[in-house]
Amino acid sequence: MTAEPDPRVGLTVTHRRYVPYAHAHYGGNLVDGAYVLGMFGDVATEVCVRAGGDEGLFASYDDVQFRAPVNAGDVLEATATVIRAGRRSRTLAFEARVVCRARPDKGPSAAEVLPEPLVVVTATGTVVLPHAGT
Repeated sequence: MTAEPDPRVGLTVTHRRYVPYAHAHYGGNLVDGAYVLGMFGDVATEVCVRAGGDEGLFASYDDVQFRAPVNAGDVLEATATVIRAGRRSRTLAFEARVVCRARPDKGPSAAEVLPEPLVVVTATGTVVLPHAGT
């Protein structure tokens, strides 16, 4: 007898957000990595609601890789995908990509859509729900 695949595994949630210049903390309008981790928390919350009927709590990150800088003026896309679903916990894979980037070299408000999204942060993490969800 073959077990049915868990329908929660593979659930993917994506949010997009413009990174305001007020979030630049370093020279060159560089934004700190915590900004992206905040976005990961937001997509994780939606995953918990969709796959368990509760906002859940973030328990831990297993791995975080900062792969490229995030700048003020970027448009970021953050995605969480359920890769394991337990009775109360979910393991999520995260990826953040820059899809648009400011071009101050072309003018104070110039920007462009990148031909290919630039992966800036990847991570895996665990969220827990206070009760057994669906």
